[in-house]
Amino acid sequence: MRSTVRLRILITCGVLVAAGVGGWQLLPSDGVRTDPITVGTTDEVTSLDPAGAYDSGSWAMYSNVFQSLLTFKPGLSQPVPDAAESCKFVGTKLTTYQCTLRDDLTFSNGRKITAGDVKYSFERMLRIKTDVGPQPLFPTLKSVSAEGRTVTFHLSGRDATFPLKVATGAGSIVDKDHYPADRLRTDSAVDGSGPYVLKEYKEGESARLEPNPRYRGAVTKTGHTVLVKYYGQSEDLANAWKAKEVQVTHRQLPPDFISTLGAKDGTRITEAESAEIRNLNFNVRPGSPMADKAARQAVAAVLDRPAITEGAYKGTVEPLYSLIPQGFVGHSTAFFDVYPEPSRKKAEAILKNAGIKTPVAFTLGVRKDAAYVAEAAEIKRQLDGTGLFKVKVLEVDWKSFQKGYAKGSYDAYPVGWLPDFPDSDSFTAPLVGSGNTLHNGFSSKRIDELIASTQQYSDRGRATNDFKEIQNEVAADVPLVPLWQKKDYVLSTDAVTGSQYLSDGTGIWRLWELSWI
Repeated sequence: MRSTVRLRILITCGVLVAAGVGGWQLLPSDGVRTDPITVGTTDEVTSLDPAGAYDSGSWAMYSNVFQSLLTFKPGLSQPVPDAAESCKFVGTKLTTYQCTLRDDLTFSNGRKITAGDVKYSFERMLRIKTDVGPQPLFPTLKSVSAEGRTVTFHLSGRDATFPLKVATGAGSIVDKDHYPADRLRTDSAVDGSGPYVLKEYKEGESARLEPNPRYRGAVTKTGHTVLVKYYGQSEDLANAWKAKEVQVTHRQLPPDFISTLGAKDGTRITEAESAEIRNLNFNVRPGSPMADKAARQAVAAVLDRPAITEGAYKGTVEPLYSLIPQGFVGHSTAFFDVYPEPSRKKAEAILKNAGIKTPVAFTLGVRKDAAYVAEAAEIKRQLDGTGLFKVKVLEVDWKSFQKGYAKGSYDAYPVGWLPDFPDSDSFTAPLVGSGNTLHNGFSSKRIDELIASTQQYSDRGRATNDFKEIQNEVAADVPLVPLWQKKDYVLSTDAVTGSQYLSDGTGIWRLWELSWI
């Protein structure tokens, strides 16, 4: 999901030993603890069914209880076989991708995994096509065939990024005997083949994961039992950490709390350069005030990013002026080039030339969380302050928020984004391609052509110019406005090791790396 990151580990106690380039390990203690390691997060699981969710909380769960044909090793940008024995493109056209399934795989329920299960999983995901599902990742996938242990993917065009997409949560393999072909599974059980088995799940509260003795794949380390606790608000997670209810926290802590972090007794802090970004997205469907490009351009002309990053986020995030963040091929400053400074005068001229009456009234949907609400309040303050806009903020819970923007309930809505795989394509096709995951109604023939062009290159550096042109087109059409890019923080007590692998640059939540010292 992210490119290789640079970690800055602050260790307040413990003995370090070298563990190879880029890694470290703590000497284990003589005692062996068997109680679960408790991990706190605000990333909610919206569906236990891989066909039904495209969000970080759900995919974090999938990476532990399901397998994909491929996976990412810590810090590496190219996938390696997991459920597959091997995978490769057939021929030079990059339109046929073939994998040979391992012959020793079983689901956690004991049934042997077949190539037919893989075929079924992909076809099912594409067929169900939920509003917030991952099917937009596979616009080039025409069909899947299975014969023996061989699975063949037939693509409509060249797509060098296809293996990266297969390695994500969207490629999760499910048991065809337990997942309906035409609808989502709705109970709280999971039949997968990942490193963990979901032993107990309480929606919105907790998930107990135990090592899966039947797992065979790329993961070689036996995990420890983990109890994941879900918190509705970032403040709740911070309070749980302070109360020592959790040994590890990851995503999201309040900006006020993060800004005061430092070396404290018994606390380890992993600070990782992250590709997490946040955009203000616009509903461009007919009937929305933001269907008019000039209205969107005017918003882009007056937004003051530093005021947002320093105010609502206390300097824990950095202003972003491009669709593709720093550290990825094709990163540019397209929005800064067009809108270098917040300008009411420029916004007024844009609206006047388009014949748009002011103030432009529109709704701003936001997930109910202290930091996000503060961000929305700052955006409203800036826009209303010009006299050119009148913003109504709607605060809703995460599930309702997702369903709301998918249905077009808001004229604008900020959404955070973590790349699905370590490639710039993860910021273009899913966010601004036709049928994108933001469900904002935006479509551009030119951008679609450029996206297809970037996908044809195995040497991703050759796609640089196309990625930059995509960003220039986005800055002109403004289906979204980039707001910020942030670092990622993982906290753990000095009794736990391996927490740095929860944020290692690949987007896979490696709970199996956690262990008691």
